[in-house]
Amino acid sequence: MKRIFHWLDENLEEFLLVIGLIAMTLIMGVQVFCRYVLGMSLSWSEELTRYIFIWCGFLSVSYCSKKCLSIKIEQFVAIFPRRGKAIFKIVNHTFELIVFLYLIPFAWKYLLSAIANGQTSPAMGIPMYYVQAAPLVGFILSAIRVFQRWIIEWKRVCRKGGE
Repeated sequence: MKRIFHWLDENLEEFLLVIGLIAMTLIMGVQVFCRYVLGMSLSWSEELTRYIFIWCGFLSVSYCSKKCLSIKIEQFVAIFPRRGKAIFKIVNHTFELIVFLYLIPFAWKYLLSAIANGQTSPAMGIPMYYVQAAPLVGFILSAIRVFQRWIIEWKRVCRKGGE
């Protein structure tokens, strides 16, 4: 069980993003083949690809948080010693965590309203809350990943002789 959690911690976003990219590529490839070779079009392919893309977008926020990939002024951060960089990152991660924790309740309300609405997608007929769950999942995963990065930087700051 520990091995499974370790694998999920290390690879969850990457795995899901790769699966999403493969799925989008295959679906659109089949759509192009059907349209131009067979002369018929699939009614559901573009819709499904769009929904997978939405999920990948929100999962990529978590992936970037995990890898500490964000828009920042690298030259400014680079002038600090190691402990100074860690302090700067703690401040940055604190603000990121506040933003994600702030967004989670709104994403939850959005999902609940989608469930209550009962809307289904036009071409495939799937409940739209499957798609509208993406922000909630993405923000929760992002908050977890930012908190993990926050702990790493906190340990770096507290380490003796961290210069």
